[in-house]
Amino acid sequence: MEAKLIKTEEEYNSALARIDVLFDAVPGSKDFDEAELLMALVELYEEKHYKIEAPDPIEAIKFRMEQMNMKRMDLAKYLGTRARVSEILNRQRNLTLAMIKKLHKEFGIPAESLLA
Repeated sequence: MEAKLIKTEEEYNSALARIDVLFDAVPGSKDFDEAELLMALVELYEEKHYKIEAPDPIEAIKFRMEQMNMKRMDLAKYLGTRARVSEILNRQRNLTLAMIKKLHKEFGIPAESLLA
């Protein structure tokens, strides 16, 4: 294998196919080293072409609410009044630092997802 940056979708797909072939390579072997290099090159290509943005804070809250089978009124305990919850979820009011801390602590929502 020739080690070079992946620049096209065809090269990307070829690298993925080769990684699949090398998937069970024994650590320390030549095949394992090749797989590691290909994975690093694929990761670099994906960061540039398939970057996944952090979720929007409100979408992160709604997603966690759905996972926990919560209703809007359940958030009032953490964010203040039901009106405040409505304002936040309707993007009429920003989250405060205190709210972000509570949401992170109580629901495990990553703080970086809540900061925007």
